[in-house]
Amino acid sequence: MSTLSVEMLAAAPAGPITSAGHAQLGIAVLVGIAVIVLLITRLKLHAFLSLTIGSLVLGAAAGAPMDKAIASFTAGLGSTVSGVGVLIALGAILGKLLADSGGADQIVDTILAKAGPRSMPWAMVLIAGVIGLPLFFEVGIVLLIPVVLLVAKRGNHSLMRIGIPALAGLSVMHGLVPPHPGPLAAIDAIGANLGVTLALGVLIAVPTAVVAGPLFSRVAARWVDIAPPEKLIPQRPSAELERRPGFGVTVATVMLPVVLMLAKALVDIVVDDPKNHVQRVTDVIGSPLIALLAAVLVGLFTLGRAAGFGRDRLAGTVEKSLAPIAGILLIVGAGGGFKQTLIDVGVGRMILDFSKDWSVSALLLAWLIAVGIRLATGSATVATISAAGLVAPLAEGMSTTHTALLVLAVGAGSLFFSHVNDAGFWMVKEYFGMDVGQTIKTWSLMETVISVVSLVLVLLLSLVL
Repeated sequence: MSTLSVEMLAAAPAGPITSAGHAQLGIAVLVGIAVIVLLITRLKLHAFLSLTIGSLVLGAAAGAPMDKAIASFTAGLGSTVSGVGVLIALGAILGKLLADSGGADQIVDTILAKAGPRSMPWAMVLIAGVIGLPLFFEVGIVLLIPVVLLVAKRGNHSLMRIGIPALAGLSVMHGLVPPHPGPLAAIDAIGANLGVTLALGVLIAVPTAVVAGPLFSRVAARWVDIAPPEKLIPQRPSAELERRPGFGVTVATVMLPVVLMLAKALVDIVVDDPKNHVQRVTDVIGSPLIALLAAVLVGLFTLGRAAGFGRDRLAGTVEKSLAPIAGILLIVGAGGGFKQTLIDVGVGRMILDFSKDWSVSALLLAWLIAVGIRLATGSATVATISAAGLVAPLAEGMSTTHTALLVLAVGAGSLFFSHVNDAGFWMVKEYFGMDVGQTIKTWSLMETVISVVSLVLVLLLSLVL
C-alpha cells in the first residue's frame, strides 16, 4: 500500500508564485474552500462562479500577486477543458442518442422481460449500470425513475427493493467510471492512465454496486416501507408503435468505447513496446477521444438511423445534447483552475512537507479530503475536482496502477453521505415521495455504503497490484 514518505513522493513543482509559509498557506486553503462552501450552500451561487471566486480568494490569502493568481486560474481552466471538455461533449451526445432513439428503453424492457420477482433488484442494478455508463447521473435518474415506479407498482414490489439498486448502479458509475466528468477531471489533474483507471474502476464498481444495491436494499426496505407515488407512475401505451434499435446492437454501441479503451490498456501492459505496430494501433483507437468519437459515429447509425431518424432529427439530437452540459463544462473547468491555483501557490509542497513523516495511506488521505469537501459542498463533481487538485502531488513516484487507485479513492470519497446540500438528495426525495428522514435512511446511507465499500476495495487492490 502506498504511504506518504520522502522516498515515494517526489518534490512538488518548483517556483510557486508565493513565498508564504506553511501556516499562511494552510489558512489560505481553508479560507478558499470556506468561501466556495459558503457561496454554494448559503448564497446558492453557481458552482462555476463559486470556484472562480474561491480560487482568487485563495491566491490573495496566500499572498500571491493578483495577476499571477488570475494567470494560474485561467491556465488551469484552459488545460482542464481542453483535456476533458471534448470527452464530456462526446459522452453527452452518445447518451442523448441512447435516450432519444429508444435504445435505453429497449435495454430496460429486454432485461425486465427476463427477470423474475426475486431477481428484479439484480436486474435493476444491471440496467442502471449499463444505462449509467454513458449518461450523466441526473439524466439517468430522470430516465430510470419512471421504470422503477412502474415495476414496483405492477409487480407489487417494495419501492426500496427496486429503487435502491437502480440508484446504486447510477451513482457508482457517476463517481468511479469515466467518461463521467468527475473521474475524467481527476484523471487529468492527477495524471493517471485513463485505460487503467477505467479497468480498475469497473472492477471496483461491480461489487460495490452489488453491496450498495440489491444487498443494502433489503435493509432499506425494512426501514422505509412506502408505496410508489401514484401521480408519478407513468401510463405506458399498450403497444409500442415506434421503431427502436435492437437490444444487442444498443449494448454493443454503449460498450464500444469501453472495449476500445480497455484493449489499449491491456496491450500496453502485455506488449509494452512503443514501436510495436499492434500497440501503436491500439494507442490510437483506444485513446479516449477516438474511442468516444467512434461510438458516437457508430451510434448515429445503430441508434439514430435504426429509430428512423433523418438527417435533421440526428442534427437536432446532437445539438440538444450539447446545451445542457455547458454548466458542467464550466464547473469542471473552474475546478481545474482552482486545482492549478492550489499547485502554483505551493500547497502541494506544503502537503508533502506535512505528510512526509506520516504512515497514513495516501489513498486514505485522498478519500478523507474528498469526503470533507463532499460533506461541505454537496457536489460530488466539486469534491472530486478539488480533492484531486489537493492530492495531485502525492501521485509523484507512484506506479501507474497506484495513480489510478488514487483517482478512485478520490471518487469514492466524493460519494460519501449525500444530504440536504446535494441536488441529488432532493431529486430522490421528490421522485420517491419520501420525507427528509426517510431519504437519509435510504439514499444517504446507500451513498455512504458505496463510498466505504469502494474505499475498502481500493485499499485491498493496492496491496496486491
